[in-house]
Order: sequence, then C-alpha cells, then structure tokens
Amino acid sequence: MKMRTIFITLALALAASAYPTFDRRADFGLKNGQDAIAQNEKFKTLTADSPCQTGEDACIDQKFAQCVNGKFVVQACAPGTICSALPLVNKPGTTITCTTQADADARIAATGATAGGNGRTDNGASNGASNGASNGTGNGTNNSTDNGANNAGAGGAAGNAGNQDPQTSLTLDPAVIAKGFANDGQAQPEEGTTITCTTQADADARIAATGATAGGNGRTDNGASNGASNGTGNGTNNSTDNGANNAGAGGAAGNAGNQDPQTSLTLDPAVIAKGFANDGQAQPEEGQVPSLTSTNNFINFCKTVNLPITNGQQIVDGSCNPAPMGSIPSKTKMPSSKFVFPKNGGTVPANKQFTIQMAIKNLETGNFVNANENYFAAPQQLNGDGVIRGHSHVVVEKLTSLDQTTVTDPTVFAFFKGLNGKADGNGILTADVTNGLPAGVYKLSSINAAANHQPVLAPIAQHGSLDDAVYFTVQ
Repeated sequence: MKMRTIFITLALALAASAYPTFDRRADFGLKNGQDAIAQNEKFKTLTADSPCQTGEDACIDQKFAQCVNGKFVVQACAPGTICSALPLVNKPGTTITCTTQADADARIAATGATAGGNGRTDNGASNGASNGASNGTGNGTNNSTDNGANNAGAGGAAGNAGNQDPQTSLTLDPAVIAKGFANDGQAQPEEGTTITCTTQADADARIAATGATAGGNGRTDNGASNGASNGTGNGTNNSTDNGANNAGAGGAAGNAGNQDPQTSLTLDPAVIAKGFANDGQAQPEEGQVPSLTSTNNFINFCKTVNLPITNGQQIVDGSCNPAPMGSIPSKTKMPSSKFVFPKNGGTVPANKQFTIQMAIKNLETGNFVNANENYFAAPQQLNGDGVIRGHSHVVVEKLTSLDQTTVTDPTVFAFFKGLNGKADGNGILTADVTNGLPAGVYKLSSINAAANHQPVLAPIAQHGSLDDAVYFTVQ
C-alpha cells in the first residue's frame, strides 16, 4: 500500500487544509463510534487463549493485546488507564489503545453513538475537530473531540513539548522527521523488465499494476492521487514546539487516540518497549558495556548526534536513520543462503562469462525498493508466513592469495550485483558475470537484505550465518 504524508508546519496552512474535513467527518463519525462500541463489547468476551489472526489488536481484561503467531500477547496499560477501542476523528475506522475510562467514554459520546442507539449530535465532534485542526501547532491539548481530555497514561498531562527533553518526550521532534520516508520511490522507478519464474497470478498482478493491457495504453491514477491527498496534515496537529502533552515514560497524550497511528506524531503507549529503559547492567558479564536507554523508543535519538537524517538516501559521509528496525521473524524462519556455483575452492575460466548461483531459503525474494530514494527508509517487514520480505546481493572481492589473512577494503570490489528477481522453483538466485573476471583468486559473499536494503535481522543473538562466502580461483 502506498503511503504519502505531507507535514504542514504553518498554522494558517494547517487550518485551511483541515477545514474540509469537518463535513467529511459527519459521514463516518457516527459509524466510527458505533464500531468502537461493538469492538469493546466483543473484547469483553475475549481471553488470552481466544483464537486470533497474526497482527490483530484487541483488549483483554482492559489490557492491550496483540496477536503474535496465532496467540494473544497481553500487556498491561499504564496505571489509571485501560485498553479501549476508540473512534477515529479524521477518517473512517477505529484505533485500539490505552487511555482513561473517562476519555474513552467522551470520545465515543462525541460521535453521538450509544449502545443500541443510532442518533447523534454534531456539536461536540465538530468543536473538537475544529479546535484540534486550527490549534494543532500551538496547543496540543485541543487535539481531541472533547477539547483536550486526551492526557492519559502514567506520566499524566505533559505541558509543553517544546520545553521537554526530546529523549523522554512521547512526541516526535519535527527536526528528526525524514520527509523522504513519504516517498514510495516510484516517481523514477528502475526501468526495464525481468524474466523469472513466478505464479500466473503474481505475473498478472504485477503487469496490471502498471496499467498496461494487451492492445491498450490507458490507465487511471485515482488510487495514487487519493493516497497522496489523504493522510496528510492530520498528523501535524501533534507536532511543533508548543503542541503535545506527552510527559514522559508511560504518559499517553495529545491526539494519539483520534488519529491513524501511522500519521500521528505522538508515540502510541501500546508500542512503548519498557525494556529499553534497562541498561542491562543488573547482571553484567565481564567486559559488558551498558546499553543506551530510552523511555520513548528512541524516537528522537537523531537529535543527540551531529549527523544528517538518512532520509532514504545513501549518504557516504554518514547519517542518522530514524526508521524502526521493524518486524523480526521467528527462530525457525531465519534466512540462510549457500552458493551452488562457483563452489568453494572451485575454478572458473578467466575473462569468460559465468553465472553465480545461490540457493536461499526463508526470504521472500523479489522485494526491493528504490535504492536511491528509499534506502533504509522503512522497517523490516514479514509476509503472511512470517518470512522476511527482501532480496539478496552478491559481491566478489579480489584477494592476494587464498590464504590471505589481511582484512579486505569494503569500498573495493571486483563485481557487485543486486539479485532483485524472485528465486526460481528450486530456490536458486542467479547473477551473470557477463565479462568474467581476470585471472586471480577471489572471495564471493552474499548480502541478504530486507526490502529497503538493510541487512536482515534475526530474533536471537546465537545463530548460524545468515549469509554465505566461498573462495575460488580464476585462471
């Protein structure tokens, strides 16, 4: 799904762009409230042992729950808060998060929804929406349907985000927003085609996505246009210096419950990793160093270093990347690769074309993004089977001898190729070395990566190599 987010920082522009949402909200506000009521009723019947679909969120015994590998993992909310389904304000749908009971009741009531009823009044919802839209950059307490009763969480109400330590604030600092993350990289997609083995359905879907038809040349771009225009200024209501009410570890504030959490600039309490506050030194090993700690998931970490934001680009002088690491596969789904040709210790003819062949498993190959615009610009993702979506690369480095012990220079290589296509029916990826290689000895290595080119991440520290390397001779 394409996601494009435009962050509008001028209050005047924000107010103007937000105005049309008042009328649109009337179309879905009541239904959002009714859906939230229905979800909360359903949650009352759930237990930790209830069946679920991976990625599903819910509330169990007023605690936040997420389905992982077909089983709910339950986490307690901050003291004084409960888990609840809440109606979204700026678009159809609901969100599930931790808040106070009073806040949950007020948000649902503002939609006009009642248990078993279908009436509504618009005053509360309209007032909340207009205040949030017009004052979002200056006064974060107005970013709600009840004019500011959003300051839930153990941290309490926050005050002024601009005066807070960004390393404890639950609001994303605008200075570390990588605007390039809003670019899906398809403005200048890599040209050409690839020939590979895949399913008929996959082939049809990929061709259909381009708008091409047999004998036709037309296409419509409504989906792309709508994606670009929606989900834009709403998230900015929780930003800038005076805005959000996010006081510290455990404090849920601002407008997180009202918005799509994928555009909100406020950290949702449900995703705070409380273990990040532990430096690991309670039971140290010899030589172990303390970990950096954070109570806000390091969302403003790049404010602590004097480096440019990576912003989807390959910055050769170094940068700071604000993207999360993402989804981690299970131990049984860790990827692995093995070269089929050349074999370790094998020989190939000098200056003649040959084809590198590499077997791979537990990697959904064929997933690569624009390396010039989306480099490290999104978290690692898993498919429906829990396998990393990604691709691989091969690199050949020239050595002085097969028993060389000096380290190689990563900036120097004889051959490099991204394996962007899908593996064949036997799980083999290939790369043609068209011009061959000069006589000598070489090291061939794989670099298995997620879709945004970051090296694959594994769930445990002790594991076999996720990549392969062989040594061969060219003569």
